[in-house]
Amino acid sequence: MSYDERALIDYVTQQRWYGAKSRGVTHAQVLDSAVLRTQEPQLALALVEVRYETGAHDLYQLLVSSREGEPELNGLSEDPSLARELVSAMRSGLTVQSTEGAVEFRHVEGFAGLERELGAARMIEAEQSNTSIAFDELILKAFRRLEAGINPELELLRFLSDRGFPNVAALGGWYAYSGGPLNATLGILQEVVPDAQDGWELALDALAADPELFLARVRRLGEVTGELHTALGSEQNDPAFAPETPSVETLGLLTATVDEEIANVFLSLPDDDERIEPIAGRGEEVREQLRLLTHGGTIGKAIRIHGDYHLGQTLWSRDNWTIIDFEGEPARSLTERRRKRSPLRDVAGMLRSFAYASIAAGLLRGADVPDDWEPRAREQFLDGYLAAVDQSLLPNGPVGIERLLTVFELEKAVYELRYELDNRPDWVGIPVAAIRRLIESAAPAP
Repeated sequence: MSYDERALIDYVTQQRWYGAKSRGVTHAQVLDSAVLRTQEPQLALALVEVRYETGAHDLYQLLVSSREGEPELNGLSEDPSLARELVSAMRSGLTVQSTEGAVEFRHVEGFAGLERELGAARMIEAEQSNTSIAFDELILKAFRRLEAGINPELELLRFLSDRGFPNVAALGGWYAYSGGPLNATLGILQEVVPDAQDGWELALDALAADPELFLARVRRLGEVTGELHTALGSEQNDPAFAPETPSVETLGLLTATVDEEIANVFLSLPDDDERIEPIAGRGEEVREQLRLLTHGGTIGKAIRIHGDYHLGQTLWSRDNWTIIDFEGEPARSLTERRRKRSPLRDVAGMLRSFAYASIAAGLLRGADVPDDWEPRAREQFLDGYLAAVDQSLLPNGPVGIERLLTVFELEKAVYELRYELDNRPDWVGIPVAAIRRLIESAAPAP
């Protein structure tokens, strides 16, 4: 399969899942391809390397359709029904030979969703970095930017499914490439969670209508999170999942990384900006609090975690929570996303999400949020979490837990400050308030 290079560059760079829009592209080529459907419209899978002016490069998965005499590239966004071919290939366990390797389609034995007829296909418009297509009861996610190795979403879903963890959307199948360019996960198939509401939207709606309604559900979210971490920390024999005791050097590296980020952010803060006035000139104070928090502390166990945990990664359905999107932070490399970390990183991410919800409900819904809503949400979540999680995964005692959790919240808030200054100036006050609170109420030394 070959395409005009200019047409290939134009097509890839115009897609919503293309992640390097600020970079200049110098070259693009198809490294390998496979025909998945021979009847018209044909469906082909291509691995495309895109090179940039900096010398760096990315590898993308293209799923393109064509008809005889049709000069233009067309993808699943133009004809999502072609995704049925991918699901059918999983159902039959198909292996398709490519020029340089093979594309393997596999399904989970006994998965009932593949025994039913597929409904009409529709694009999930909210998806940004990948392509997701929903049928009536199934959802297919195609990973677009590829890296060598198993995608953590497939890895974690298989692990949790094998152990019967109930609070995830059941994994039905996957497809992967192996060959000369790399070995990589290409996509997964999951069940659709019935009657589900996105956790972020649910929180904003509740804060605008009945703040107590969401608080009543937050303890259960904490319990589910604790049960998730307990499951992920339960394997002793699989090296990819067995809990590890971090070294003293690990905690030192964490401190140094956060310290460097604090220094860089505070150096770049704008002068005479009233939005950041509560923390202006307090960079050294923040760094000193960090050193006090991590001095002589313990980190508990390092396990596989969600890695990008917030309300938008949860669904509320039939009086329970489902956790979704186990890919990890998109900006991190696949190797980093598979690294074991303290489960309190996930907890800190969710606590920060409550802070965002309490402010965003006013900005986006015009809600008058009670001042005590965020601290009450934090308390409910942490009570549920600590009651459900395997305590051996955490630092010893409540002070140790609070200290490490504060470090992760501080790390998250400093990252948020940089992001909001660059992208959403009206939201800068959210991380500023967090940093100020963390400076003034950091856990005391024992």
